[in-house]
Amino acid sequence: MSQKINFFNEDIQFTLKNKIQIRKWIRKSIENEGFKLGELNFIFCSDGYLLQINQEYLKHDTYTDIITFDNSELSEIISGDIFISIDRIIENAEKFQINFDNELHRVMIHGVLHLMGYPDKKREEKVIMTSKEDYYLTQRL
Repeated sequence: MSQKINFFNEDIQFTLKNKIQIRKWIRKSIENEGFKLGELNFIFCSDGYLLQINQEYLKHDTYTDIITFDNSELSEIISGDIFISIDRIIENAEKFQINFDNELHRVMIHGVLHLMGYPDKKREEKVIMTSKEDYYLTQRL
């Protein structure tokens, strides 16, 4: 079983800072929830690229900051592709007046939490999701 966290860019120039620390943080978060790491791919892209994925695969015609595809074959092993719009991260960081890295890390752990089975469609689910995001953001190395 491959235990990897990979970072890719599609149609944008973007360099993720502190890759080693981020890998450790995500791995620790996964283990803390009782799961094992399989292979995670974070794909950083533009609004347009993510909109196209949203339209093609999810039939949604809206911009979004993240789309997560679960590739897990076993329920205890977390594997997936997490597409993140850097355009949305920049805009949301400005809108919420927070640091770009904090917003990026929140969205990254949000995708991982989805892969661990946390939904966020209903209000009470969003409360739990936000609480988990907040907790894991405090656990960054």
